[in-house]
Formats: sequence, C-alpha cells, structure tokens
Amino acid sequence: MGVLTTPHGNVETPFFMPVGTRGMVRLTPPWVVAEAGFDVLLSNTYHLMLRPGADVVKKVGGLHRFAGWDGAMLTDSGGFQVMSLDAKFESSGVTFKSVYDGSFHKLTPELAVEVQESLGADIAMVLDVCTMLPNDRERLAKALELTIEWARRARNSKSRCDQALFGIVQGGTEVDLRIASSQATVEIGFDGYAIGGLAVGEDRDTTVGIVELVTQYLPPQSPRYLMGVGDPYTIVEGVARGVDMFDCVSPTRLARHGTALAMDGKVHLRRRENLFLDAPIERDCPCPTCQRLPRSLISHLLRVDPSSAGAALAVHNLWFMSRLMAKIRVAITEGAFDDLRAEIRSIWRNT
Repeated sequence: MGVLTTPHGNVETPFFMPVGTRGMVRLTPPWVVAEAGFDVLLSNTYHLMLRPGADVVKKVGGLHRFAGWDGAMLTDSGGFQVMSLDAKFESSGVTFKSVYDGSFHKLTPELAVEVQESLGADIAMVLDVCTMLPNDRERLAKALELTIEWARRARNSKSRCDQALFGIVQGGTEVDLRIASSQATVEIGFDGYAIGGLAVGEDRDTTVGIVELVTQYLPPQSPRYLMGVGDPYTIVEGVARGVDMFDCVSPTRLARHGTALAMDGKVHLRRRENLFLDAPIERDCPCPTCQRLPRSLISHLLRVDPSSAGAALAVHNLWFMSRLMAKIRVAITEGAFDDLRAEIRSIWRNT
C-alpha cells in the first residue's frame, strides 16, 4: 500500500485507471466512472491533439474541465497509438498519418511534453517507441535507443512543476535491453516509471517475467506503472512485484462484446441460457446494473440493442475493476494478500 499525491488529491495504490481515450470512457459518462470508485482517469495525447486539438481543451479550462472529471488525470504520450499507423521513426521524432483525415503530423519528444502540459493532466508520459511482440532484437535495440534519447529530451523540456512526468522502460522481451532501459531511464530521473511494450502479443507469463525483472531496477519510493494491462491475473502478479498503477480498455471493450467480469471469472451474456435467467450478473455486486437488471434483459439487448447492453455491462465491468483493486488494497493492509493472490491466480490464470 502507498499513496500517490497529485494536484487533484491523494490516491491509494495500487489502483486501476479507466481509459477515456478522447476525454470520456466509452459508453460511460464521468459521473458513473466516479461513482464506481475510481480516482484517476487516463486520456490520450495522440487523439486529443488531433481532435479537438490541445488549444481547444486549454480554452475551455483544461483537460479536467473538458472531461468533466474532478479527480486526477494521466495522459499517454501517443507512442502506442502511432505504433500501428505505419509511422516513420527518426531521431527528431515520429511522423504519422491522422486516423481522422489522413493528414500528416510530426510528434517530437518536446512537442509531446508541450501538448501534455497544455492539456494539464496531473501526470504526463514521455514519448517512446513501442514495438509489437515477438520482434527481432535489432529492431528492439533501435527502438530502445530512440526511447532513451527521447526520454532525455522530454525531461529537459519539462517546464510545469505541478505536473509529474513519467519515464517509460522498453526493450521487448530481451533481458539485457530491459535492464539497460531501466538503468538509463532511472539515471535520467523521473517522477515515476512505467513499464511499456507489454501485453502486445506475448503470453502473460512472459509479461510477468519482464515485470519481475524491471521492478528490481526501479526506485522503490517512486510510483511504478504497468501500461495497458487490465486482466486480474496480471494485475495481482504485478502488485506482488511492486507495481502501483494499471490501465486498460478491456472493461469497456469486453462489455461491448457481451462479456462481464466477475470474481469467479468471465460471464458471457450472449449465451442463450442467460436469456432465461432472472438473476444479476453477480449476486454480491453492488453496481447499479446488478442491483436493477436481470441477465435476461442484457442478453436480450445484446441481440436487439447492443449499444444499450454494452453500456449496462460497461458499468458493471468498471465496478468490478474498482472492487478488485479495493479488495487487493484491503488484503495488503490485513496481511492476506498471498491468499487473495492464490485465489485470483486459480480463477484467472487461463481465462
């Protein structure tokens, strides 16, 4: 257990951040996310700088006002998003095509910091080079070289003292590259450290192995953030290795495809047997969906009105993630984390 201090309040760790890529979590307005118990929301610099533009967000009062969010916020730099856009990476920065209108843009380490400082999130991320896995060593090494160079330039361009800047460790699954990245990033010196380039094609045990390796080289007093990970198995294994922060789009993505998260595993509401069940998704869940709606309605809506079903499931899945993290924090406080970890591993290892 720890506490992350931000300009918008203190946050108990470990915690999970819902992803509001364009300023709002899909299917879920901010007051519903807050009611579920979340303290930190993630948005994406890549999307916001393209539409509506950082100047628009700043003009309406900054990202918190724009997103209608009173808690803390983190903005990702966009490195992950440009990975899949046939982007051109060079020392000066990355050139990519907009997903909105096909126009070309160049993002530099300095511009990524400038845009995030303009948006005004509590935590900003350096621009990095993320690579899919598996990948060849030469490409991973070149990506890492750029990531370290860009991290140094991003750190030097930071001007806001009220915004934390996190470095990102890369290196794929190559042990020596991950160690080199960890050491170089810590040497540059950041307010927190993220482990990036995982959950991009490798199996979960490989993910956990890299997390175990990297966390040995990160300062214990600094927050540690495992990017893009949201499944209970990897979360609990990350917590066991000292990770404080997680994010993922999976709760709402699964909801849109008819899958609910529950303490005893996934529930597939599209299955026909749910159409006849007068029971909530999860009997002991306090979320509004479980308190009001039977599985029957949600299963029906998935067939005739998928967006409404997805919205109802998104509420439940977000509450599940909030409850999961609260359960982990309580278990740590009460000295029962090992038991909870074993329980989650047994349910979610192959799910």
